Parts: sequence; C-alpha cells; structure tokens
Amino acid sequence: MKDIYFDNAASTPVDPRVTEAMHDCLCAESYGNPAAGIHGHGAAAGKLIEQASVQVAGLINGMPQGVIWTSGATESDNLAILGVARFRGEMQGKHIVTSITEHSAVLEPCRQLQSEGFDITYLHPDSEGRISPESVKNALRENTILVSLMHVNNEIGVIQDIAAVGQVCRDSDTLFHVDAAQSAGRLALDVVAQNIDLLSLSAHKMYGPKGIGVLYLNPQRINRLQPLMHGGGHQHGLRPGTLPTHQIVGMGMACEIAQAAVDSESGGIERLRETLWSEIATLPGLIRNSANADTVCGILSVSVAEVEGESLIHALRGLSVSSGSACNTASDDASYVLRALGRHDSLAESTIRFSLGRYTTAKEVAEAAAVFRNAVTELRCYVSRMDEVIEHAV
Repeated sequence: MKDIYFDNAASTPVDPRVTEAMHDCLCAESYGNPAAGIHGHGAAAGKLIEQASVQVAGLINGMPQGVIWTSGATESDNLAILGVARFRGEMQGKHIVTSITEHSAVLEPCRQLQSEGFDITYLHPDSEGRISPESVKNALRENTILVSLMHVNNEIGVIQDIAAVGQVCRDSDTLFHVDAAQSAGRLALDVVAQNIDLLSLSAHKMYGPKGIGVLYLNPQRINRLQPLMHGGGHQHGLRPGTLPTHQIVGMGMACEIAQAAVDSESGGIERLRETLWSEIATLPGLIRNSANADTVCGILSVSVAEVEGESLIHALRGLSVSSGSACNTASDDASYVLRALGRHDSLAESTIRFSLGRYTTAKEVAEAAAVFRNAVTELRCYVSRMDEVIEHAV
C-alpha cells in the first residue's frame, strides 16, 4: 500500500498552482535583487513581492505595508515576542502573558526573556485546552506589554477565542500577538475585527513552500520592534537580508488560494475527519482529545489506552502520522500539551495526531482507519500474551 499522508499539521504538500507560480518566477527576468529597484530586473522582483504582500494582506484583512517576510512562523514568533519586549520593556513594562500550551516557538523566547528580567504569566487551559478571555483579563497588569496566544493548537487542534481575547487586550491597550500557523487557510482571519496587532504565518502549513513566512504588524499600532538580526535596512530595518522572491511569490499564491477556498474546503475536510473518528471509535479505550471543544477541521488527536506509544507509531506502517508536534520529536518527554489537559504520561505518550488536508480522500480515510484498528488490536493482543507469560513464570 502506498504511504498515506495524515501529517498536514506538520507540513502540507505544495499546491501545483503554487509550484507553477514559483517556476514562472524563477524562469522570468525577475532574478534581480528586489532591493535594487534602480534597474529593471530589481524592480521586477520588487513588484512581485508587492503583489505577494497584497495577497497575504487579503487573507487576513490587513494592510500590505504591515507584511514582514521571515523564514517561517518560528522566526515570526521570535521577532514578535523578543522584538516587542526588548523595544518596549524599559519604557512600558516587563510583563507578558501567554499560556503553557503554546508552541515552543513562543515558550522558548518567553523563557529567554525571563532570563533577561521579564515576568511571564503562563495561563493554564481547561480540560479541553481552552484559554478563557476572562483568565487573560485577570492576568493583565499595568506593566503588561504583550499577550501571545495561538489561534489553533498544533497538537490537539483546539480553537481559541482570539476575537474575545483581542477585545480584552484592546480595551487595556495591550499588544496582542497571535500565532496563526495552524489556522491560516482553515479558519477566517481578520486582524481588524479580531483586534490582532501581530500575527505569525507560515507558508508550508497552507500548501506553500518551506522556508518562508510572515510577521504581520498592525501599522496603526506598531511602528518599531527590536530586530533579531542586523545588517541592512531591509523591511523597515526589522529583518535584514535579500528577499527570496520565488518563495515569497509561492506564499502569496498560497494565501490567494486559501482565501478563495477557506469556507468550502474546511467543510469537506471536517466531514472526512468525522468519518475517520467514527471508523476507529469502535475500538475500546480511545480518548478523543478536546472532544467537547471547537477544533480546527483537519486535526484529530486520539489517546490510546493499553498500548505503548513508540510501538504504536512503528506499528502504523504505511501511515504518516505524528505523536504530537513535529517540532518536539527530538524529546522523549510526554507532550506538555496533553499533560496540561490532565493526561498521565503513559496516555500522553500513546497519542496519535491525525491531520487531514486539501488532498485527503475518502479512500485514504478508510484505509487509514483499517491500519489503525489492526495495529491497536495486534499490540493489545501482544501485551496480553506477554502478561500471561509473565504470570505463568511467576
């Protein structure tokens, strides 16, 4: 059986329309440095980047001048959090609010800031993974300069009410940063209506190329950040380096496609996810994480009792899935997100994240469900036999 891809939350295939746009860019006479707008080749590259900025802004109802190109959402998160803190900390305060279930690209910069004398409040979610707007409001202080919350959790898919949190932040005149890597193209994003000041995006989570992302800055609220790197006046002095025109063109096209397809596409993916759950839910001892919360269309997180996590992953031959975040695969520790939901370590370690996407088919769902059911059944039978052998030996 051909391998079935159910790891779209880690990275998505590149849409053929994106590939075509990037190919055209590489083959056209737009190979000049976009910063060298004094001649035609540089100006041609600059125009393509301007067009891509319009495409990104269209997806989030933002302004093109607020688009800052980065290498991906991880860099965007770092630039947002470290940039705000180091620029505003001495003048306005050194308190930041986030949650314990954020992506490591948010948690690690916050830990770094703690070593620099900042005070970080880590909010705890409820048993479904939700952070309430009330808890954010209660955590705010006079010296709070930033709230950072992800729109969709990358492991369990739970959706945070960022519009309500954004209103809390705006009422207190606190900057609000949202990591939207998992929600862009799957949920409606509106930086104006949702009162978002900084927004992180990654192209490869929405059928674009790897290595390119965006930090969106609300031009009416933010006019300066402390840059992470130095070496030129590119992008208003916030992010130096020659811009990769073809990658930017690819992300722009991915955003344009996502804007047109977000509503119709999400419904179909959600129906396939629910079919997958109904096909495997007949197995005893399965827990659907965040079952009572709103979750993004493509993510299904399932904890499996009475099996060992690593053995389960290896038993799912031909099925590309994840045991959690692809960014934490080097760690043997149980998922901190699942532990925050109250899962004990053994159950957290035996959790599978199915993430469906644009190209997932009903046939693949049926095949994946069969592989999963067989793997769990075989592992449980094996464990039962080993228990019998040990009992007889004793």
